[in-house]
Amino acid sequence: MIENRPGTTFIAHAVLLLGVLAVGFPVYLAFIASTQTSAEIVQNVPMSMLPGQHMIDTYRLALFGGETSYGSRIPPAGRMLWVSFVTAMVIAVGKIAISMLSAFAVVYFRFPFRGLVFWMIFITLMLPVEVRILPTYKVVADLNLLNTYTGLTLPLIASATATFLFRQFFLTVPDELAEAARIDGAGPLRFFKDVLLPLSKTSMAALFVIQFIYGWNQYLWPLLMTTSEDMYPVVMGIKRMFAGGDAANEWNVIMATAILAMIPPALVVVLMQKWFVKGLVDTEK
Repeated sequence: MIENRPGTTFIAHAVLLLGVLAVGFPVYLAFIASTQTSAEIVQNVPMSMLPGQHMIDTYRLALFGGETSYGSRIPPAGRMLWVSFVTAMVIAVGKIAISMLSAFAVVYFRFPFRGLVFWMIFITLMLPVEVRILPTYKVVADLNLLNTYTGLTLPLIASATATFLFRQFFLTVPDELAEAARIDGAGPLRFFKDVLLPLSKTSMAALFVIQFIYGWNQYLWPLLMTTSEDMYPVVMGIKRMFAGGDAANEWNVIMATAILAMIPPALVVVLMQKWFVKGLVDTEK
């Protein structure tokens, strides 16, 4: 029986509240800044903690682009959000699809050096992105894939981590299921489609959330891959908005773009929270 200790409960809730404040205050500050003008942000020290009256104008300028009152040109965040969304979706879905098929082959097919093949896949985790990014860029450039969605996503699709997780999950599936499917005349792909896929839904959901956020937050690879403003993801676009000193930056538009960039991954986490937690718990089992 768990004892009810008011003092411990109070401390736990206080720590959680402090954590929420530490995480939420910068977001609130960014939102407040996005409702004011750039001059109000720079001239008023400290900045007002109350919402301003320019929220609609600022977000319209951030989404669709245009020129500010100071003559600065703002690139449309709507296009950058779309590039980030397509990139994140292709990376997340591609990683799950390829990792499931590779794990399925390693677990259920008998071929020479099967264990060696798996460990060769797994050992790629020891190679940081910076080690292989220049050879990868050379291959992509030679294939004329710069400034394309294929170039942004294809080199990032393979995932040793997801392959390992799906392999561990497939090893927990009873062998009797495979034998029953074989007796019923189901081939490997039929067994994969009708048995393994339904059993893997929660694991797929958990990995989708992780990989979507991974793809959404990409910065280093798009920095090398893109030279056209039309192919900038939103994370890279925010960095490009910094012109110099504090007075030269359109801080209200930058903060509005940052808020817009937080919405899609936050929605994915909130909408898939139940599946995400269930997938992590099932994976632990």
